[in-house]
Amino acid sequence: MSVKKLLLLGFLMTALLPMLIVTVLTFYEARTVLREEIARDMQTRANAASRQVDHMMFERLQNIVSWSHLEVMDEVVIGDFDKRLSNFLNELKVSYHGVYQSIYVVNNRNVIIASSQPADIGKPDTSRPEWLHISFANRTVRLYPLKQQMLPMASDIVDENQRKVGTLWVIFDWSAVTRILESTSNQGSAAALVNLDDPHRETRVLAETQHWKKIVAAHDISVDSVRRPAAEAPIFNWIVSIAQYRSVVMGPVHRMGYMFILLLIITGLLAAAFAAPLSARITKPLARLTDYANRFMRTSNASLPKAGGPAEVRALSSAFSKMMNDLTLSKENLTRAAKLAVAGEMAAAMSHEIRTPLGILRSSAQVLAREKNLSAEGQEVVAFIQMETERLNKLVSTLVDSARPRQPEFALHDLVPMVEHAVAMLRMQANKKDVNLAVVLPQPSANETVSRVLVECDAEQMTQVLLNLLLNAIQVLPTGGKVVASIVDATDHVIISVADNGAGVTEAQKEQIFDPFFTQRPGGIGLGLAVSKQIVTAHFGTLSVEKSTLASSGADFRIELPKRQLLNDAVL
Repeated sequence: MSVKKLLLLGFLMTALLPMLIVTVLTFYEARTVLREEIARDMQTRANAASRQVDHMMFERLQNIVSWSHLEVMDEVVIGDFDKRLSNFLNELKVSYHGVYQSIYVVNNRNVIIASSQPADIGKPDTSRPEWLHISFANRTVRLYPLKQQMLPMASDIVDENQRKVGTLWVIFDWSAVTRILESTSNQGSAAALVNLDDPHRETRVLAETQHWKKIVAAHDISVDSVRRPAAEAPIFNWIVSIAQYRSVVMGPVHRMGYMFILLLIITGLLAAAFAAPLSARITKPLARLTDYANRFMRTSNASLPKAGGPAEVRALSSAFSKMMNDLTLSKENLTRAAKLAVAGEMAAAMSHEIRTPLGILRSSAQVLAREKNLSAEGQEVVAFIQMETERLNKLVSTLVDSARPRQPEFALHDLVPMVEHAVAMLRMQANKKDVNLAVVLPQPSANETVSRVLVECDAEQMTQVLLNLLLNAIQVLPTGGKVVASIVDATDHVIISVADNGAGVTEAQKEQIFDPFFTQRPGGIGLGLAVSKQIVTAHFGTLSVEKSTLASSGADFRIELPKRQLLNDAVL
């Protein structure tokens, strides 16, 4: 498959796949949130309805118990039944505005002796099976099964000896409960009062609104009321259950899903319309870069094609340009390595052949220096011989070190005494030239009295690097110059700086200053900085030169070493 077709397919997948994922996730999240919100609303309505029903039934229990204690009920005790008790019961019924269908009193023979409906006086009361037995305010209240939306409730009337002399009956209009349930319902929902003590599904629903059975039979969303924790058990063991059609609940989510599908189709069509020219716009610069890569391998002066196309293609062009620079740098490194190899071959040939005659010359000069009759001119010549033989011996040692540098032996060392020791070793030489040699150390931490900068390195090799940098600075400075050796302790690395206020290093010199045999000092051989860079690189660090901060001119050689964790903390 060609790049153009791959890009076309990629554009379509890039446009449609995220849109599809976002659509699915958004639809699922919206559906979940909406269902939770509707369920929370249904739960709130169910709890409110349950509390209203409980409160209303509590008032009914309180009514019947308090009425059975009234003084007017003493007429039942003394057997004096006149119209006063019946009128009182009728006034109670009227004052509650239809809450009670009937209120009456029966004697121990189950005959109605007073009633809010005078026509019932003297008639025997209907026998009913008991439904609930409730202890309320030190009295017993009995509830009987519902019949035609009427709930009979009874409480005994007792005399002063706590003997039963009659029974107070109230017929509660159960439709008031249904009205409470209807007030909690909205479009597509229904509610019911469910008796948890009734094991039979057919009879456990005590009250319900329209469409309750239909919604429940469809297994749609339903929520039950939850009782609040209380110190005492509830009087009635029933709950309010609210059910709602799933289609009504999920209607907004379904509409939103259809909108997302339509948006997905439109996005696909737009992506297909724009993908073709875009893929062509990308493939043309790629073809030019391919041709450039082929020509670059055959000739080093191949010109980079004009950058064009998207940012990624321009970045690819920049990457090719960087590759050319890296290849040029690699060439320079190979040249530097070749020079060091030449130095190594020279050192191998010179180390044995030159050091033997140098040793003989130095020994002979020492013997001549002890001659008593040697003239002053001869003494001067002997001193020249000793000095030059020592210089040649150092030259051979330097060549050997640059050609075959040994691998560093890492150990945890404190750089502070290492820098102080290197400065102390060159202090006398700096004083001879009247050069101010100073050290700047980092502040000690809160739990230390002296500064400590711990780095894993080869102490001997790092001391050699410090001596090279300090000695170079002292040698290039005029009388009265200044050299500052400092340490900067960072989080993951350490910087050792050797700065001076001399003539500095030009931009052209920076490119060659670490090359073998490059020197700015008369009489130098140009291997000190090359060897120092080798050592620092072997320590996984960098050696660079920057403009000094001590003056408008001057050089600042900086050694940056990483804080590598090779040893256990126990070493500390």
